[in-house]
Amino acid sequence: MRKIVASFFMSLDGVVEAPDQWHFPYFSEEMGAAVGALMSESDAMMMGRVMYESWAAYWPEKAGTDDPFADFINNVRKYVVSSTLDTVDWQNSTLVTGDFVKEITELKQQPGKTIGISGSTNLVRSLMRHNLLDELRLLVHPIVVGKGQRLFEEGLQIPMTLTSSETFPTGVLSLSYQPVADQPVAG
Repeated sequence: MRKIVASFFMSLDGVVEAPDQWHFPYFSEEMGAAVGALMSESDAMMMGRVMYESWAAYWPEKAGTDDPFADFINNVRKYVVSSTLDTVDWQNSTLVTGDFVKEITELKQQPGKTIGISGSTNLVRSLMRHNLLDELRLLVHPIVVGKGQRLFEEGLQIPMTLTSSETFPTGVLSLSYQPVADQPVAG
C-alpha cells in the first residue's frame, strides 16, 4: 500500500504560510537533504487547488534550468484534489474529484512509491481528519512569525507518534510523526 507523506516548513508558533518570507536564513545542506529525501522516495505528488494553481503558473517556466526541483515537479505524476476545478492542464496532472475518502483510499491501494505533499494545508487537514495521512514531516524553524495560516485547526485532536527527530546546525528541528493506529480523530 502506498503512503501519503506531507511535509511543511513551520515556524515555532505553528505558521506554515508564506515560508518564502522567513525560512531562507535557516536553509542548510541538512535541510536540502531532508527535502530531497521526500523527492527521492516519491513517484507522485498530491496538492490542493491553491497549490496547483500557484505551482502550475510558476514551475513549467523553470523546466530545463539547473533547478532539480523544477525537473522533479514538472515530470512527476501530480494528483490535484479539488471540488472547484474542472480541468488540470499541467503535465502529468490528474484531477481528483467526487468522494474524497473513497478516491484517496483507492489511490493509496495502487502500486507505486510514496505520494508526497508539500504545502496544501487544507488538503492535509482533510487527510488527517479522515485518517488518510500516513506521515507528517515538519521542519520547525527557530522563529516566531506572529501571523499567518497555521497547520492545525483549533479543537482538532489527532494522536501522533514521533518517529524521528534531528536538530540541524541552523536550529531547525526535523520531526517526523505518524498517526497513532486505531485512535479516532476528535474535534
